[in-house]
Amino acid sequence: MIQNSELILNPDGSVYHLNLRPEHIAHDIIFVGDQNRVEKITQFFDSIEYSTQKREFKTQTGIYKGKRISVMSTGIGPDNIDIVINELDALVNIDLETRQPKKELTSLNIIRIGTSGSLHADIPVDSFVMSKFGLGLDNMLRSYLIDEVSNAAIEDAFIAHTNWDIRKGKPYAIACSEKLEKIIESDKIFKGITATAGGFYGPQGRVLRLNIQDEALNSKMDSFNFNDEKITNLEMETAAIYGLSALLGHNALSLNAIIANRASGTFSEDPYKAVDELITYTLNKLAQK
Repeated sequence: MIQNSELILNPDGSVYHLNLRPEHIAHDIIFVGDQNRVEKITQFFDSIEYSTQKREFKTQTGIYKGKRISVMSTGIGPDNIDIVINELDALVNIDLETRQPKKELTSLNIIRIGTSGSLHADIPVDSFVMSKFGLGLDNMLRSYLIDEVSNAAIEDAFIAHTNWDIRKGKPYAIACSEKLEKIIESDKIFKGITATAGGFYGPQGRVLRLNIQDEALNSKMDSFNFNDEKITNLEMETAAIYGLSALLGHNALSLNAIIANRASGTFSEDPYKAVDELITYTLNKLAQK
């Protein structure tokens, strides 16, 4: 039996942070970071059956072309992903009354839709990027036993290429869901490695008033290549989503609309259009699944 202190429930029986009960979520779930972006997706729905918000975690569940889909905001960072995916898994794979794991487990399909900047000139603004791998620089997932789901070859190659300071923790690499990759992929989508940082400023190479441990890290990441897989973009959630999903038996995929290109110094003339196009593309692929 899972103790009350380990799986915290609200008085109405919902999980503590997400404020959700099992009947509130679909098995196909779209993640966004910003709570204000939830309705940018559900505006395309035919109907919305449930909506709730607690802190930065906003959820709406509804129907799109006959497919039941939930859209959820996770907020920023791997620590929030730890909350969101563990509580989602509890909703489908733990009996909340007996506090026992279920004998028959359910696999959720989780797709993250975000925006990002490209590190390479050949990935232009307004294009889409699929994260073939998530490369975690954040160290959150190392609290779990991850050897069975991580890619040691990519990890070792990255550590050697960047002369990584292991005092920051060992990076981890996790593949996307092959099932979702096949459903979503197209000739218009670039694929690569998405690096996940544990912060926005120093961890992503930004310098304000504090010096950082490795000022050359971003340029090293730009030149990293593992079996023709390059690091295409840098953000704060994908590797954590991939890692926890793989450990818990869920399918996960991360997609980004590229609104800036660091190599060329360009920015999308209409970033909202690029995001809307990625949203409708993803919804249509899910509806056909």
